[in-house]
Amino acid sequence: MPKSIDLPAARALILTRAQLRARGHTERDIERRVSNGTLRRVRNDRYVTADAWEGLWNEGRHLVEVVATHLNSAAPGPVFWGPSSAVLHGLPLYRMAPKNVHAAILGTRHGRTLAGVAWHGVPVDSADIVEIDGIRCTSLERTVLDLACTSPSAVSLSAADAALRSAAVTGHVQRPEIAEDWKERMLARAERPRRPGIRNARRIIQLADGRAQLPGESVSRLHLINLGYAVPDLQVHVVGSAGQDYWLDFGFRRSRCFGEFDGEGKYLDDDMRGVRTAEEVVLAEKRREDDIRGVTGWRTVRWGSADIRTAQSFATKLFSFGIRPPG
Repeated sequence: MPKSIDLPAARALILTRAQLRARGHTERDIERRVSNGTLRRVRNDRYVTADAWEGLWNEGRHLVEVVATHLNSAAPGPVFWGPSSAVLHGLPLYRMAPKNVHAAILGTRHGRTLAGVAWHGVPVDSADIVEIDGIRCTSLERTVLDLACTSPSAVSLSAADAALRSAAVTGHVQRPEIAEDWKERMLARAERPRRPGIRNARRIIQLADGRAQLPGESVSRLHLINLGYAVPDLQVHVVGSAGQDYWLDFGFRRSRCFGEFDGEGKYLDDDMRGVRTAEEVVLAEKRREDDIRGVTGWRTVRWGSADIRTAQSFATKLFSFGIRPPG
């Protein structure tokens, strides 16, 4: 299944023509491989094998594009912005596959798109320019705000949750004073200057919760709110019959039910499974669920990515288990 990568891994995937020739490929062979799709030209003289490209999530693919753009740029390089800054910070881009790399124009020029790079004429303070492994981009907080102003709510809330998690969450527990301070800072940013999308950005900041550990949990919570549900308890702690610590994604008190978003990686990703087989993971989950039901009397409802494609599809899933909004 697709996987996530970090910046060093993205750099390692990118090959130049010189590197390909050193591996024994002729110029004709390189062009033939690009034509037949076994080699992908990411930017001028920057290539990735098709197998490596197909094995990445959208975020990883875009990170490769950002790194390739940086490598082809004169020093000190562009200041990457929006979704391109997000992948450098390791933020998720829920179901977003950017068509262009995004960078900020430091000056008063108008935005334009050139050679696969969308240049945005947006003001960026020098304090909001950071370097990550030698690549310039907007700061984490500025990036979250830009996404909240310009992206669908599912994308921006997933990113805001991830940013807040990095600041305020240890394990499954969010420190409320740190989370509140983060939100106050972000809301203050949203007041200056006024810009398109700022009303939605304020809503996203207020809804952000670092206890969401996966984008699917963020989107599930967003759907619940939009459907009229009370905000459920998050990361509910249950002590098992033998003293085990269990953490449940959602708690629906009125329905006496826990909710769990099941990402496929739990079962299919080798790194997440460790030495266990998918069957062993399923069996362990069943035993965990049985123990939780035994000590609490609450049942557990599970859903996956397909169930949260729309708010209505999620409502249908919840209704089938008798979980309905109040009223």
